[in-house]
Amino acid sequence: MLGRLGRVHIMKKRCDWGTEDELYIEYHDREWGVPLHDDRRLFEFLILEGNQAGLSWITILKKCENYRLALDGFDARKIARYKDSKIQSLLKDPGIVRNRLKLEATVANAKAFLKAQSEFCSFDKYIWQFVGGKPIRNNWKSVAEIPAKSDESDSMSKDLKKRGFKFVGSTICYAFMQATGMVNDHTIDCFRYREIK
Repeated sequence: MLGRLGRVHIMKKRCDWGTEDELYIEYHDREWGVPLHDDRRLFEFLILEGNQAGLSWITILKKCENYRLALDGFDARKIARYKDSKIQSLLKDPGIVRNRLKLEATVANAKAFLKAQSEFCSFDKYIWQFVGGKPIRNNWKSVAEIPAKSDESDSMSKDLKKRGFKFVGSTICYAFMQATGMVNDHTIDCFRYREIK
């Protein structure tokens, strides 16, 4: 089965970054760039993107399941109540990135997320306003053309910080936008560029 799957992967034209690892290929083919409107999943991506700062995305992909277990399935209500004793316990968990500042930011972000969710009736409604409620479809010929940030990610970052979010610089926000389909940054020769509408 895996052999057949591998051959299918080779036959399809993908973005250059989506070909180096089986996990990356799966993520590229199924998740990256797909418009996401589920509050819990949007919160999960926001937390994972912040935890990825300074690391490669593959490192975080390999730890996703561990994060789900460690962080109560990314339940923002539970995370918002974490005390220092919980942070201390998480700092001993080898299945996640053990960084105190990132873990403290996760708790702060859960609190800020719940406030935004309450104010706008959903986090989805709040976060998608930065792209006018619909995905931006770019036309990149190569990965080298894809920017690290945009005017939209600058605005998002500024507003998130104002609301108390941490680890939400413009580059992290742009990566979040790419992951959640707020922008379609698949290169135009990638089979997913046409599939994601």
